[in-house]
Amino acid sequence: MARPAGPGRRALIDAGMTLAEDGGVAALSVSAVTTTAGMAKGSFYQHFPDRRSYIIELHRSYHDQLAEVVAQVISEFDPGIERLRAGLDAFLNACLQTRGTKAFLGQARTETDLGDEVAQRNAAFATLVREDLEAIGWSDAAPIATLAVAMAADVSFHELVAREPREDLRAAILTLVSRPVCEA
Repeated sequence: MARPAGPGRRALIDAGMTLAEDGGVAALSVSAVTTTAGMAKGSFYQHFPDRRSYIIELHRSYHDQLAEVVAQVISEFDPGIERLRAGLDAFLNACLQTRGTKAFLGQARTETDLGDEVAQRNAAFATLVREDLEAIGWSDAAPIATLAVAMAADVSFHELVAREPREDLRAAILTLVSRPVCEA
């Protein structure tokens, strides 16, 4: 049975974020994580039953940080274009500042153990975006929200490469989603 959260577990999570930032998900061997955390290998298994569970926990931790930042920012707005803009900026700014973005937004999509986690997080963000799109006037907002989330994730990669916000790409997302398609 795994130990509850505590300093040891936190040290392992922090070590994983550092390793993921530098070497991606592939760098997250149990040995590398425990060495980086300054812990014995056996300590890992007191907190996590296996590497898969650990990777899932890291992914959740990363996305919990992003979701918290976005939730704080959008709480000040009613659904609509301004909330969408504020949420998009908060998400992308946090991606630039949060360790492990490349690993947990990009590489996580191809890590088979994380497929369900990625889908759940994308769906949660799409639900927020759907509310904004409905307020803007989209009658079938769900598929547009799914695409907007995918666009935001892609923009985060462009910004990571540029090491700064790409205002042109941020504006392009808003332009594409701010005008509902007229139904025939």
